[in-house]
Amino acid sequence: MSAATMTGRPRNDTGVRRRMAAAGAKVGPLLAAIAGIVAVWYAVTYLVLTPERRFLLPPLHQVLGATLGNPMVMGPMLDALWQTVGVALSGLAVAVVLGIGYAVVMAQAGWAEKILYPYAVILQTIPILALTPLIGIWMGYGFNARIVVCVIIALFPMIANTLFGLQSAGPDAHDLFTLNRATRVQRLFKLQFPAALPSIFTGLRNAAGLSVIGAIVGDFFFQQGSPGIGGLLRTYTLRLNMEALFMAIILTALFGVAVFSVFAALDRAVIGRWYGRGAP
Repeated sequence: MSAATMTGRPRNDTGVRRRMAAAGAKVGPLLAAIAGIVAVWYAVTYLVLTPERRFLLPPLHQVLGATLGNPMVMGPMLDALWQTVGVALSGLAVAVVLGIGYAVVMAQAGWAEKILYPYAVILQTIPILALTPLIGIWMGYGFNARIVVCVIIALFPMIANTLFGLQSAGPDAHDLFTLNRATRVQRLFKLQFPAALPSIFTGLRNAAGLSVIGAIVGDFFFQQGSPGIGGLLRTYTLRLNMEALFMAIILTALFGVAVFSVFAALDRAVIGRWYGRGAP
């Protein structure tokens, strides 16, 4: 037996290769998707648009060159993105608390679900653009109004997924808790919530993406206070500042992907191994 084998180096090398392969399997599809988007971008710019209309979709290198090296553009843009991050995360936190609480109340009795669930559906089906002017009139056009818009957009996935998860525990499990004379609180925290965790995290991932959309919509319409990235999108559009507009879109997309990825990783860390989604 060689010294390398006795010290375990080949086994360690194998473990490193496995981790690198697993990382590549996760990052590879994302990189391929980004490459595909960039390829389509350049194809449309140079093959579809005429030179006179090419300003409508400037190539990526032109967008990066006109923005990344210009602090007069990137400074306000990063400040606006940070404002949008605060709105999105605040709205998401409120939506998670309200959504889980609303679903818990409905899960306690059938009559509660029949009374309360239609309100959640109505809130989901009303176009947010129809409510936005009213929210601005009632609450002003600042930070709080933007959070309300964000909550309205992100709330329903938390309600629907949490309610489905709380109701997913089987009748046999409920019978077992009944035989042991479990209280309603014990049944909720020891049976229903553990069974609902996968659905709750599904709702979290969906609500996280929608909270970013809600924050941008609020920024777009509510212009008081510090401008968000949505406000800059509106300004760049009116001025036809296409390079800055596309750079703002890129930053917004990266933020949305980052928020979704954080909750997807949290999902795998908390419950992934229970359902075969965890890392080996």
